[in-house]
Amino acid sequence: MTVVTPHARQPSRLLNLSRLSLVLALGLALGACGKDEPATDATAPVTSTDPAPPAATPETVVSDAVQAMSAEELRDAARKAYGDNRLYAPAGNNAVEYYLSLREKSAGDAGVSSALTDLLPMTVIAIEQSIGREDFAEAERLTALLERAEPQHPALSRLNASIESRKQAVAQRAVQQEVTAEQQATRQAELERQRLIDQKQQQEQAAKALQEKQAADAAAQAAAAEAAQQAERRAQERRTAEAARAAEPPPAPRPTRPTAADLRPLSTPAPNFPPDALRAGTSGEVQIEFTVGTDGSVTSARVVNAEPRRVFDRAAMEAVQRWRFQPISEPVTTRRTIAFTPGG
Repeated sequence: MTVVTPHARQPSRLLNLSRLSLVLALGLALGACGKDEPATDATAPVTSTDPAPPAATPETVVSDAVQAMSAEELRDAARKAYGDNRLYAPAGNNAVEYYLSLREKSAGDAGVSSALTDLLPMTVIAIEQSIGREDFAEAERLTALLERAEPQHPALSRLNASIESRKQAVAQRAVQQEVTAEQQATRQAELERQRLIDQKQQQEQAAKALQEKQAADAAAQAAAAEAAQQAERRAQERRTAEAARAAEPPPAPRPTRPTAADLRPLSTPAPNFPPDALRAGTSGEVQIEFTVGTDGSVTSARVVNAEPRRVFDRAAMEAVQRWRFQPISEPVTTRRTIAFTPGG
């Protein structure tokens, strides 16, 4: 391994750029080797000096092995990755890659589209965190996944510009600090180790948030379905009641209660004129309230008003109590005024 040390420093700008190219080439090669290491060995040293693989693109970011799987295999693998909190990592074995390949094999699958809609915000956050760690290989892989999922995603331009800007800053810093290949390899190994730790925590948190969202959505859908069922039951009950009412015969008309106008007199003898009033030539009148029973007889009577008072009251009462009317369905109470005129 060629090591660039501070003692070999040349003032030439060309030499600095050559050093930077070597450092970045070694760093990318070591980063690619780190991706092939098992997830359980986060601290294994990065020693490979193989040429760096090309950066991931939307066309190559989904592995050939994933694309070779059948739709049913992809569906099962996606569910398992989702359940194991492998949302967007590791490369070649995560839910986003499985769902992207499944979408291409099962166009129009609403479940796949919904899953990707839930996963893409998490992927954007992971890209930003990778840039913050200066883990550019991972940031470019995740950006390629995002672009393949949604080529017009509003965050793509910003993320790509952020990656390029941060890479240039790192390159300038490496030249200024005369970073050796060994130091860059150590830095890359630390990036790989930190990536595994961060992604595990981040994906667990993201999966928990997704589960809570899905549970809330399911509860809301269940509540809406129950409300719709209750509304339909009430509507059906109304329809049944209306049909039952329509089938019932109309109620018989209730008999009209008789009134005073319905009284048909059979016998209404005139009252006897009191002798004293007759000799005195006194005239007057008495208003009687009385009730006619169902058999037509007067069942009760009382003086309501008399002029003069207590002169013709008894004669009027005796006369009314002898009155008879045609039988009626219900008792009727009415009033009559009886006039007393001498010689009348």
